[in-house]
Amino acid sequence: MVCMVSRQGRELQRKTKTGGRLVVGCIPYKLKEGEPIGSRIDEAIEVLVISSQKGHGMMFPKGGWEEDETIDQAVAREAIEEAGVCGILQARLGCWNYISKRYNIVYEGVMYALNVTNELPMWPEMNVRNRKWVSVAEAREGCQHKWMTDALDRLVSQLSMRCMQETAMA
Repeated sequence: MVCMVSRQGRELQRKTKTGGRLVVGCIPYKLKEGEPIGSRIDEAIEVLVISSQKGHGMMFPKGGWEEDETIDQAVAREAIEEAGVCGILQARLGCWNYISKRYNIVYEGVMYALNVTNELPMWPEMNVRNRKWVSVAEAREGCQHKWMTDALDRLVSQLSMRCMQETAMA
């Protein structure tokens, strides 16, 4: 069962040494139906993007990491709240600093890969966000921030490496 209400407030959120928020998120992905993996993993997967609450542009699920949860729990919570997906949390894609447009302070964001296994028909923020499965190329074009594109490139690189290793072991 999934809680159908998003966490609100910032009292429990972890902060950086400079006072910015620690933000965690993921790039949800899945293999395209009937698509052979082949040598181009970026053509064999789709990634899930969501709209911002204001409806501008595409982004990946992310949000504040709270003191009463592990990083894995926070990433899973954000994926459910904002995108309505669950899955297998995989490799850390990296850590980036970026400036909050709203507060003009530096946040630290940590992104992970999430292999989606379940897409929920209803989720907490379904009335304020749209979700859409897109190709890697479409996601790259729609990313508003360089750090999001960097995370996407790392996802593709990690999946390509894993695919080559599995092929070599077969």
